[in-house]
Amino acid sequence: MPHRKWLIALALSCVTTAMSRPAQAQTAHADFINAQGQKIGTAKLTQTKAGVRISLEASQLPPGTHGIHVHAVGKCDPPGFTTAGGHLNPDMKHHGKENPEGQHAGDMDNIEVGANGKVKTTFTNAHVTLGDGANSLFHPDGTALVIHEKADDYKSDPAGNAGSRIACGVIQK
Repeated sequence: MPHRKWLIALALSCVTTAMSRPAQAQTAHADFINAQGQKIGTAKLTQTKAGVRISLEASQLPPGTHGIHVHAVGKCDPPGFTTAGGHLNPDMKHHGKENPEGQHAGDMDNIEVGANGKVKTTFTNAHVTLGDGANSLFHPDGTALVIHEKADDYKSDPAGNAGSRIACGVIQK
């Protein structure tokens, strides 16, 4: 009988330890290419309680402020990246965080590229998920991150007057 109590205690200890471990973080990545099809950067995406955290590092970009969005199709055919479709917008909202009717799920704050053509930044998109649901970055058509040539004005439909698409990365698990 003493052995039986010991085995039960051991089994309970194992179950408690397994249950107390945090779930492995859901992650994804996107490798950015430019209009010539050359890899110029990477984004690491991590699911958090606040949304999807995106850590971006890229180079060979024009200095200045650029719009960046999640686009609704996981396809990045250069040079124009039009195959990435429009912004991810499962709720059929208008563009821009300044729009009183709400924004596209794929709308995000602008990024700043240094004089050296490099950007290294981290931001969170609270409107998307790496999990399931309408705002998932892993719906059947996939999704992509797209960097635009100009700043997003946060209000003009359909893309904030951000100009041409200059870099694109398919979001992958």
